[in-house]
Amino acid sequence: MCPCKVSNCYKSCRARRGILRAAVPIISIASFLTPARAGLPAEAFPRQDLIRALKQLEKTLGFRRTKSFAHASDKSVASYRCYYTGKLELPESSLGLRLKQGSKDGCALDPEKFDVFFYPMEAVANGKSSVTTSLQRESTERFLTVVAHEDFHASAGKLPATLTEPASTLIGMLTASELTRETFGPSSEVYRNLSIEPELFSRKAKLVARYHAKLGELYAGVRAGKVSPKDALAQKGKLFAEIEEECQATTPAPKSFNRCLSANNNAGLAFDMTYAKYYPVVYKAYLACGQDLKATMQAIKKALAAGSEAEALGQLQDPICALHSSPP
Repeated sequence: MCPCKVSNCYKSCRARRGILRAAVPIISIASFLTPARAGLPAEAFPRQDLIRALKQLEKTLGFRRTKSFAHASDKSVASYRCYYTGKLELPESSLGLRLKQGSKDGCALDPEKFDVFFYPMEAVANGKSSVTTSLQRESTERFLTVVAHEDFHASAGKLPATLTEPASTLIGMLTASELTRETFGPSSEVYRNLSIEPELFSRKAKLVARYHAKLGELYAGVRAGKVSPKDALAQKGKLFAEIEEECQATTPAPKSFNRCLSANNNAGLAFDMTYAKYYPVVYKAYLACGQDLKATMQAIKKALAAGSEAEALGQLQDPICALHSSPP
């Protein structure tokens, strides 16, 4: 699953984040380009050329090979999903949400009874995904991030989604950033946008976790009989209004994910918590590894190969980073 722009799934460090340090010398993508294509702006760049270049970078970084995104599809999306939960229920993550298949027309669920997140998925991590028309239309930043995110899932092991999703989110953004640095240059707008996405997502993750805790406490009060359902619904409305106001104020606006919730209700908050819960842990591992892409990738892969969530978290909190030199 990709981080939700994810519904816009998966849309400050301003000054620095300037040059993402590459892990190893990266193969130039010139072999994939004609001289005319090399001068195109990012948005006009042929998507299949970008995918071939991204796959080459993934190979260099140690991604497990997949057959995903080799071909374009005439399908608008990969799947229509309807995640839902009760009006005063807040699961810990998407793993606790109820799920029904939707259609292009939405979800056959009563919004008076349930909080619903309608999710037209642009891509899935099944190892053989095609490029859907909706993904094809996305910005270069989001397009590359989604492809790298889904490709990394093949290397992410079988630990819970609350670990594999934030890990794939970070690696997807870093890999997309490195490719644009190599392809379009460190002064290009697309690279500058992507180079700050990991820190912007860190801010979103903190916001999601903070309000998840507040609303979880409110609903616990209802279950304990300390708060009436009527009062809880009123407080819930105020809290979700605060979330929307706060996330909309995030600047600069991210390009590869949605700065606000997937849906501004319990279902959207629980879904986004899947990505937010342990994102601070993987992001700190990235900082501990000197913001070195290759070293971060290796540390995260090693942690995700652990036999338990607790063991993986322990390794991420004290990562072993084999640092690499940045290319000239």
